[in-house]
Amino acid sequence: MARKTNYGYEKRQKEIAKQAKKEEKKKRKQEEKAQETDEQE
Repeated sequence: MARKTNYGYEKRQKEIAKQAKKEEKKKRKQEEKAQETDEQE
């Protein structure tokens, strides 16, 4: 008998990847903003 696919696990992994990507984007934006303020001073 074949195993049942664990869709909950797949969904959770997808959510984790999405959240990590979002955090990376947020971090990059903060760094860009910090560079802008450094250049203006």
